Amino acid sequence: MKGGIGVNTVVLSVILVLVVIYIVPFFVYGVFSKVAGLKPPEGVSPAQFLLSVFISKVGTAIAFVLLFYFGRGYFSEKWLLYAFIWWVMFVIDEMGQAMGPNYSWSEAVAGIISETVYFPTSAYLINLMIGT
Repeated sequence: MKGGIGVNTVVLSVILVLVVIYIVPFFVYGVFSKVAGLKPPEGVSPAQFLLSVFISKVGTAIAFVLLFYFGRGYFSEKWLLYAFIWWVMFVIDEMGQAMGPNYSWSEAVAGIISETVYFPTSAYLINLMIGT
């Protein structure tokens, strides 16, 4: 890969981002389940739900790292801007989901809080690992 950053470093960055974006929501949604009474989705087993979330997060982690990698000449010094762009995109998605069926505003707020934590954290970490 260009600039002396190997494939192993990029793969490790994806794994690190995946850990952050998969684990942070567990804490936030855990708090919201106690405070706002959030419940797991009905009609699906917990294992199937967690697997679907994991697969979604894998895609996000890959895109997050690769887009940063290819734009790192610009985003390395602006990693917080990079995180903000992703945050805005996901906040809009959360609001759109909350307006539809089967997703509450409490879930959307929990998602927004999670994203407020994990996007800057992930951007900071990948900037350390693959930034210029």
